[in-house]
Amino acid sequence: MSYRTLIYSDLDTIGYKEAWDLQHELLQQRKDKKIGDVFLMLEHPHTYTLGKTADKKNLVGSKEYLEENKISVFEIDRGGDITYHGPGQVVGYPIISLSEWQNDTHKYLRALEEVLILTCKEYGLETGRKEKYTGVWIENRKIAAIGIKISNWISMHGFAFNINTDLSLFNGIIPCGISDKEVTSLAKELGREISLSEVKEKLLKNFKEIFQYDIIEKVEANILLSKKTEVLFHA
Repeated sequence: MSYRTLIYSDLDTIGYKEAWDLQHELLQQRKDKKIGDVFLMLEHPHTYTLGKTADKKNLVGSKEYLEENKISVFEIDRGGDITYHGPGQVVGYPIISLSEWQNDTHKYLRALEEVLILTCKEYGLETGRKEKYTGVWIENRKIAAIGIKISNWISMHGFAFNINTDLSLFNGIIPCGISDKEVTSLAKELGREISLSEVKEKLLKNFKEIFQYDIIEKVEANILLSKKTEVLFHA
């Protein structure tokens, strides 16, 4: 019997460029069938990222604002517009083969949303989808953004889930290019700070269920970042 195995690593806090480079390396190794599916969760320092179709006018923070708040800006290769990453936000990057699940980008996006919706439900929050907009919402308040890249049916990039996030830093952008909606966080909705490690465990459990993995193999961040991944994993 063949079991679906997912390699998982919690990278804690890591610079955007370092994580982006790591994703590209893992993507290529997954294409080459040197490794199996990988799921990373982490936090970034203050960062704005603009997707391939982003309107640069949605970056409204001045150069002085960026410098004052120590916010880096990256134009990247995912879909979608502009978003914020920072401390207190759980970012998830699945580098997985959709060919071994379902070759359907639309279903993949809905599945990522479902992982987040189920996790919010465990905290007593009813969340859902909004027509025309990717992501997870509580009424008109966006709690999680999603932006992906698919290459040869291998995914990269993923979701950003606001937990204890400083929401004021969304003021430097028009999030996802949507000017008439708010952003929110788990902490804001519940009125208390939330354990990020607890959230990550719930996300991992729900990711395993939605994407139908049988086994989770946890790998320490320092091993993954040693760039010897081809020695560690097998497809």
